[in-house]
Amino acid sequence: MSDGDWRHWAEQVAEIASAGLMHTSNPYDGDRFERLARLAAAMHNGRSSGSVGRLDLASAVTTPKSDVRGAAFRDGWILMVREVADHDRWTLPGGWADVGVSPAENAVKELREETGFETRVVKLAAVFDRSRQGHPAAPFEAYKHFFICEIVGGVATPSDETSEVGFFAEDALPADLSVDRTTLAELRLMFTHWRNPERPTDFD
Repeated sequence: MSDGDWRHWAEQVAEIASAGLMHTSNPYDGDRFERLARLAAAMHNGRSSGSVGRLDLASAVTTPKSDVRGAAFRDGWILMVREVADHDRWTLPGGWADVGVSPAENAVKELREETGFETRVVKLAAVFDRSRQGHPAAPFEAYKHFFICEIVGGVATPSDETSEVGFFAEDALPADLSVDRTTLAELRLMFTHWRNPERPTDFD
């Protein structure tokens, strides 16, 4: 095993600990996640040479999270899923990005896991600060990455996280949206990017 392997594993453990610290309201679990984060930092920094940055626990906890969404189309209709965690409301497939996987790779992975479709990313459509796009208030900062994707295989297959997979025309988008994850304005923007492949990436 190389030092790079150890650092990569430690970064993944730190990510899990950071998410736990951010979301738990149980003080005992909070103590456990903090100990786990400190162990991850010790593992990482003990295997890092002087040329490799040290894992800073404080910055790992406060850095904005990355939310990745994939907008895939079939015959001009956009692919959406019902999110089990939000009372089966509709959203673009996606979720929090995993450590060690690029944003585009995360989008493809989320689409596969949540819809059953194999896709390839063709365009980065938008990168937004979640708090500036009309989403409900959240206890943490997040950046949202939206990718236009092409379906290359697979069949519609719900998952443990999704109860239904469906395609929608722009003038017939579902009303019961999981606005924590995807807003109507963001969905309409994805149609705009799909129709205009040369449109520059939107950002704030």
